[in-house]
Formats: sequence, C-alpha cells, structure tokens
Amino acid sequence: MKTILFRQHGGPEVLEYTDFPTPEPKTGEVLVRLRAAALNRMDVFVRNGWPGLKLELPHINGADGAGEIAALGSDISDFKIGDRVAINANLGCGKCDFCLNKQDNMCRDWHLLGETIRGTYAEFICLPVRQLYKLPENFDYHSSVAAALVYQTAWHSMVRRGGVNAGETVAIVGAGGGVNSASIQVAKYLGARVVVVGSNPEKLAQAESLGADILIDRSKEADWSKAIFFATEKRGVDVVVDNVGSTFPLSLRALRKGGRLLTVGNSAAPRFEIDNRFIFAKHLSIIGSTMSTLADFSEVMDLVVAGKLKPVLDKTFPLKEAAAAQERLWRGDNFGKITLDIP
Repeated sequence: MKTILFRQHGGPEVLEYTDFPTPEPKTGEVLVRLRAAALNRMDVFVRNGWPGLKLELPHINGADGAGEIAALGSDISDFKIGDRVAINANLGCGKCDFCLNKQDNMCRDWHLLGETIRGTYAEFICLPVRQLYKLPENFDYHSSVAAALVYQTAWHSMVRRGGVNAGETVAIVGAGGGVNSASIQVAKYLGARVVVVGSNPEKLAQAESLGADILIDRSKEADWSKAIFFATEKRGVDVVVDNVGSTFPLSLRALRKGGRLLTVGNSAAPRFEIDNRFIFAKHLSIIGSTMSTLADFSEVMDLVVAGKLKPVLDKTFPLKEAAAAQERLWRGDNFGKITLDIP
C-alpha cells in the first residue's frame, strides 16, 4: 500500500511517500480501505518527537480516517465488505476495569491512533470492529474525518466532564483549531452563549459564522480576560475552553466565581505557572479529559450525520503532500480541519 511515514524524528523533510506492507485483519478486526484522513497538531508533535516517546519505526501519522471495509477478520457480524465507515482513534484494550465499565478513554493500556501506534496516512488500516462507525451512503468522507476526533473530544469535555448547560456563557480560547471550531458548535447546540478569543479578524469572522456571540481579537486586546469581564457585564464566564495551556492565567481571571476551566490539550506548552489564589478564592475547577468513550463517539457522530453539528473543512491535500499539509497546520493558517485525500 501507499503511505506517508517517517523513519526518524525531525521536521517535515523526514516524511516519505512510499510503499509499506498492507496489514491483515485478525480475529475481531476489519481492514479499512481509507479514502480520507485528517490532520491534528498531535501529528506534528509525534513527528518531531519528545523525550520518552517510544514508537515502532517507521511510524505512520494520523488519527482520523474514513473509507470502506475491504476485508473482515473472523467473528465479525455487524459489518460487511463495502460498508462505509469512520474511525474512532480512541483505542481502549476492551478488557481492563475501565473498559468494562464503559470508560475506555481511561483504559489502563490506552492508545491514540497515530500517536503510539501506526495511523491513517495510508491506503489501508486494520482496527478492532468496535472502533468503527457506520456512515450513511451519502455522507462525505472528508466531513466525517473532520468530525471524528475533534467532535468526540469537545463533546466529552463539555457535556460529560464540564456539564455545560443552556443559558451559561462559554469562552473559547482560539478560533481556528478543530477542537475549538467543534466546541463553538457544541456550546451553541447546548444553548450556551459563546465568547471566542481569536488571533485575527478573519478567524473571528469565521467563528461568528459558526454562531459565536461575542468576538475578542487578542491582537488588539492583550489582556483579553479584562475584555471578557466587560463584555459579560463584569460577571465573567461560566466556562472557559482552553486547550493552549500557557493561557491558563488569563482563563482563570476570565471565569466567574464557581466557574470551570475545561482542557483537553496544551498546544502551546505543557508547563506554565498559574496563580493558585484565583483557584481557591473564586472556587474554580480545572477539568481535564482526553477523547471520549465509545458511547460518546456514537452519540456525537449521530448528530454530525444528522446535520445538527457541521464539521468545518479548511483545505484538502493529496496524501503525497502531507508535509505541506502539516506545515499549514503548524503555521496556524487553517480554520477548521485540514484533510488528506487518499485516492
């Protein structure tokens, strides 16, 4: 099969478009002929490498993927060859106490497709059948890969962990990333008022088109927590979605008393200082989560295919141009998801 892989960590130059053995499905697995994949910042982090990361090299990037079932392992009854499917990249073992309690995103042997095991920048991939979501005949593959990881992540964080309610005000730090554009739509679906802190007027205009109610340009408002304070009649917001990390100090200031800071990542830096006085004096909660459960994935994908949540597509590149696609993502030029076409 054709794939994009790297044999050593480094910049975009380490990515190769080459041949790699096609995997074969084992018991309980299916072989998917991929037609589309989507990029996440995690792809670049993994390609660059970090201390302690152990990969079987060569490694294939990619968490999101969609295509048709090409072959079935034994003991498969719910799917057939030719079924159109989207992939859930959240890989639980299916056997530990967390998985058996339907908390597979907390699995004791948890993996993320494309991070610790080979991913979707390829023509084929083998996965346990529980990782598949059956797509309607007319649903676009690129829309499904633009939704799969980011919508389940936003849904689990905001609904299951954060308990966002109708009538609350939610601030989202960043306008252009996949999880952030998903979070805008999920918050609006839940009936919340949405504040978006963006880096430029163009991205803020796009956020407004998704339903954002209050727009704050951080290039003009360095202390955007103060801007949020005045935009909310000096009340602050109930919830901040902050997946940047280094912006936590401003996010904590922007919260009202009893507010919640939700985080699923740290796109800027994993280590930073915060002032603990904001947390205890304002009765704040910092709530983390990773991906979602299998049940959450099916629930949010049902909303996506029903058109109640609409994935935001940025630009599509051919598979062989994955390096250029990653560069666009890393520069932050995108609004929504960058996808790869796998012909």
